[in-house]
Amino acid sequence: MAKGLTQRQEQILRFMQEYVKDEGYPPSIREIGDRLSISSLRGVTVHLDALQRKGYIERSNTPRSIKILHPEFQAGAKVKLLPLLGSIAAGAPALAESHVEALVAVPSEMVRTIENAFLLRVRGDSMSGEGINPRDLVVVRPQETANHGDLVAVLVDDEATVKRIHFVGDTIRLVPSNPAYEPFEVDPEQTRIIGRIVGLMRDYEGMAF
Repeated sequence: MAKGLTQRQEQILRFMQEYVKDEGYPPSIREIGDRLSISSLRGVTVHLDALQRKGYIERSNTPRSIKILHPEFQAGAKVKLLPLLGSIAAGAPALAESHVEALVAVPSEMVRTIENAFLLRVRGDSMSGEGINPRDLVVVRPQETANHGDLVAVLVDDEATVKRIHFVGDTIRLVPSNPAYEPFEVDPEQTRIIGRIVGLMRDYEGMAF
């Protein structure tokens, strides 16, 4: 038995380890209860609370948010769950956990060195020349700065968008890749870089996200 764990707590950890190894994402609380014959969701959360206090896991209030911290129970999964924070069209993306639409599995290699990466859903076709289409999910590395020519998510006043960013003198120019749209300049004082786009996911059937 691992040091400091009850038999039931270690059973839960082992189950989560195998589940992540097989599925690439953590089990739900209900799946843990069903597998280990724990009759109530509260019964599972009591054990999860204890595991979190002991530093074996961390979790939030979103579905499938359990993360195993202890190296003995790492599963070596090939995917990582990222929060989908909504559409990047009108309004700032809400970074609070309460605004997470879903957790989406992405290849671990895509975000292996990125802390707090997240997903945004694209609206519109202004970046079709980059191969970014409506309803695609872009993987965002959070950062507040960018280099000339980077593909970024930016917030201008109260509207968020994906564009190439160009720095021209004292202004910022946002450049679409669809020739039907013109580049436009924005006031740096009214513009905030949300992050750099580092990946793209597409569901051709419109079933997964």
